[in-house]
Amino acid sequence: MSASGLPGTLANADWPNRKGLRVLTRALGAENIRWVGGAVRDTLLDVGVHDVDCATTHPPDEVMDRCAMAGIRTVPTGIDHGTITAVLEDGPVEITTLRHDVSTDGRRATVAFANDWREDAARRDFTINALYAHPETLEISDYFGGLDDLAARRVRFIGDARERIAEDHLRILRYYRFQARFGAALDNEAEEACAELAGTLKGLSRERVAEELLKLLSLPDPGETVERMFNHAVLRVILPEASLRNVEIMREVIDREAAQGFAPDPLRRLSALLPPSPDVAGDVAARLRLSRAQRAVLVGVASRLGSDAEAPKALAYNEGNAIAVHRLLLAGADAAAIRDWAAPTLPLKGGAIVQRGVAAGPEVARILQTVEQRWVAEGFPGEARVQEILNEELPEA
Repeated sequence: MSASGLPGTLANADWPNRKGLRVLTRALGAENIRWVGGAVRDTLLDVGVHDVDCATTHPPDEVMDRCAMAGIRTVPTGIDHGTITAVLEDGPVEITTLRHDVSTDGRRATVAFANDWREDAARRDFTINALYAHPETLEISDYFGGLDDLAARRVRFIGDARERIAEDHLRILRYYRFQARFGAALDNEAEEACAELAGTLKGLSRERVAEELLKLLSLPDPGETVERMFNHAVLRVILPEASLRNVEIMREVIDREAAQGFAPDPLRRLSALLPPSPDVAGDVAARLRLSRAQRAVLVGVASRLGSDAEAPKALAYNEGNAIAVHRLLLAGADAAAIRDWAAPTLPLKGGAIVQRGVAAGPEVARILQTVEQRWVAEGFPGEARVQEILNEELPEA
């Protein structure tokens, strides 16, 4: 344990020593930047770090100029809000100029650039996301008790929870996601504020809601959090089709995933939260602006039947492995039989039926389909049995 009571330390982490970050530090000046957000938080929790974010006192134009002089390519990914992405050899880094919110409406903010680290920290959402690390000394600046909250596994809004939510309504869903990922101790003010302001989620774009919901459902075990969202009337705002029984089914699916060694799947869990109706699944996919592929999964899983558990390989052959796994886990069945199963190919072609005297056309297709259905029902027997089935299905001369 580190001195702060946390399992990880920046001094023992690899990412602060990345070559690209050292080049970036020289380009912008060590006193003008700080690593901030997820990389710092996750390092202190001793979990894997993927993205590194940087805060700077330089305005965006100067960031780009300094990077260009150092041979660093930049992309103005969010320049209206002061964010530039530096394309480094060991991964991109988002660089955001210190700022404060001038006005907000719960969906978007008008910002002004600042030069005070604490002022920048004050406009962030949670204390555990407002930890700033010096790029060379790795000293952490903690303005709102984030280290203590991190040690207590508590997700707490910076300042007044209701004010933070009023600035950006999506913070309600972010709260639940972070609480499911990191939380142990509940923060009563945060819980009450999210429940009280749940209705404000209606004003958000469906894409933002869907992205945050799927991130939450991707976590190892969000079951308790989702149930709390239901009890706080938050879930019914974004997913009115979900019932308490659906939440219980989702928790059962999470347990089956773990028991059978399947990775978490957000669409499988979203399907569990919905009634088994393809029409409802299609409506939800449209409302959340899901992709065509995601919609196909939701609708395919919603077509689940009570008989799914009886013939896993037949289900996988007809629906594909992914849909079959989802439906089996939802049915309370063992999906291990099809984990790495590759569907066989029917050892019969239409041409072979024509050679047996059937005129090319619809009748050939009908016989081929009937043989295939029987072949699947019998558990994919070999070619000899397929020929026997064909003989039985051929019209008498």
